[in-house]
Amino acid sequence: MENRVVITGIGIYSCIGKNLNDVRDSLYKGTSGVIYMPDRKEAGYRSALSGFVEDPDLKPYLGRRERIGMHQPAMYAYMSTREALEMAKLDVDFLEKNETGIIFGNDSTAGAVAETVDKARKKKDNTLIGSGDIFQNMNCTVNMNLSTIYKLKGINFTLSAACASGSHSIGIGFLLIKQGLQDRIVCGGAQEINSYAMGSFDGLSAFSVRESEPTKASRPFDRDRDGLIPSGGAATVILESYESAVRRGAPILGELVGYGFSSNGDHISNPNIDGQYRSLNMALKQANVRADEIDYVNAHATSTFIGDAIEAKVLGEVLGSKVPVSSTKSMTGHECWMAGASEIVYSLLMMENGFVAPNINFENPDEDSAKINIVPQTIEKNIDCFLSNSFGFGGTNSSLIVKRFKA
Repeated sequence: MENRVVITGIGIYSCIGKNLNDVRDSLYKGTSGVIYMPDRKEAGYRSALSGFVEDPDLKPYLGRRERIGMHQPAMYAYMSTREALEMAKLDVDFLEKNETGIIFGNDSTAGAVAETVDKARKKKDNTLIGSGDIFQNMNCTVNMNLSTIYKLKGINFTLSAACASGSHSIGIGFLLIKQGLQDRIVCGGAQEINSYAMGSFDGLSAFSVRESEPTKASRPFDRDRDGLIPSGGAATVILESYESAVRRGAPILGELVGYGFSSNGDHISNPNIDGQYRSLNMALKQANVRADEIDYVNAHATSTFIGDAIEAKVLGEVLGSKVPVSSTKSMTGHECWMAGASEIVYSLLMMENGFVAPNINFENPDEDSAKINIVPQTIEKNIDCFLSNSFGFGGTNSSLIVKRFKA
């Protein structure tokens, strides 16, 4: 017998808010977190636009020994996980005595690696680099740090799948709990936002150059979009079996009912219709949900010309023209490895508070987006079931379906 998988805690640290309450308000108001960053121009960037995410001060929470191995991804993830665990009523004492896993999406540690290389070149003596650098540099830095801090004894690995990393981490956690291999797993995604991490994307001319209007630059589905905006932070989703959640008296925020995935097996950077179609339909089939039961879609749409067009075509073909669709990336920019997890958090906040966040800057539809129901302004709506799409370089696709919990 398969377990039901529920969500008992969420946490967020992003450019539109450092906690759930602030993020909820930003989503409702349609507030953008995108700014112009002069240091990007100094670094040779074509585009100086970015979601702004402040490095948190961890001194009130962690000692120096715990902080020394943490760079941006782990720092951000600590903040979101701290909030999620508190909501889920999980403390270190319980976690140390009861097996709990962690799967986090993370795909780069460029800032930490660059700083270590700079130290080595300057000092000409690797013994002077610093003991924490190795733990900052490894791609599994989030899992290494959080599993140690919170005494986690279950599954422990980092999932690297480009911009679908955060979504796949939740999907794999879902499958493990569904099969009875774990009672609960800390899932999520983290994304560094320093100039080292984003330089190669900028080199591809992937970013919007609408620098005179930073908050209007991210324009998913809009006819006049000219590229994405890099962003980051971290989001955490606590997955748990229904039986475990009830036994602990934990809050239940929603039930994860479907996970679809696919690989395009095609171009390394361009998306295709077939891959997204298969991922979305797999999620619907597993969830046993009809297309007309989806109340809201948080689209992957990043504000790129080809990507948004293909997703609009797939959504129109599979779900039709009535379901409300918005891309929260219009406010946050593209949170990359974090996005698949943060967009589950954003959608759960909408479900809990009865609204659909707007796809801001959607002024003129194109041929494809005109065929689906893009929501340009906040609407009040009861959401009982939502879909979140995430797609990444290399052709990796992930679709998650969450329902309002009913015993």
